[in-house]
Amino acid sequence: MSKRASDKIAAGVRDAIAIARGQADGASYRVHVPADVDVGRIRRKLKLSQSEFAARFGIAPGTLRGWEQKRKRPEGPPRVLLMVMEREPDAVQRAIRDSARRAT
Repeated sequence: MSKRASDKIAAGVRDAIAIARGQADGASYRVHVPADVDVGRIRRKLKLSQSEFAARFGIAPGTLRGWEQKRKRPEGPPRVLLMVMEREPDAVQRAIRDSARRAT
């Protein structure tokens, strides 16, 4: 990861903490989410089959197929999560794994 990218991530984390603590106004914070996400490209980049991708990230196989075949489009949080998966798939997997551990 480049220094510039890591600096941006660190700044975003600092902003999120300030908002969570009530030290900054969350209404002023904007996130740009692209209108379209190529789910098939993300999956192929991770070198996973549809069933592996769906199982690893907790996506219903039918939903994944619909996104890849462009019959459906991921909206809102799923679209953001897919963007994170593309850039930081290990972080998503850690979050899922850690959440499952706390639930047991």
